[in-house]
Amino acid sequence: MHIDNLPSSMTDWSTLPASEHPGESGLALVRTRQFGEIQLRLVEYSASYVGDHWCNKGHLIYVIAGQLVIEHEDGGPLLLPAGTSYHVGDDERPAHRARSDHGATVFIVD
Repeated sequence: MHIDNLPSSMTDWSTLPASEHPGESGLALVRTRQFGEIQLRLVEYSASYVGDHWCNKGHLIYVIAGQLVIEHEDGGPLLLPAGTSYHVGDDERPAHRARSDHGATVFIVD
């Protein structure tokens, strides 16, 4: 990852508006900071959330609270409880998507 155009600053996530992103089921509330090509997101997944698409984008994900499941298109899930992280590069296969059975809060860099 080449980190460029990222000024030194702090973010009070509670002051940023949340946008609603419905999944195949459930809802994600997303707060975003964009710095050039780098996106920082604080995401709150509802219980019973299932992503509405398979993704091939690279991410760094840290689970703050709850539990996130990363589903892979070939069927192999990864369970991520609070305090764990997941990382994947751009265009890595198999494609992945997020699921949360009981809700989760995560921080994502992509």
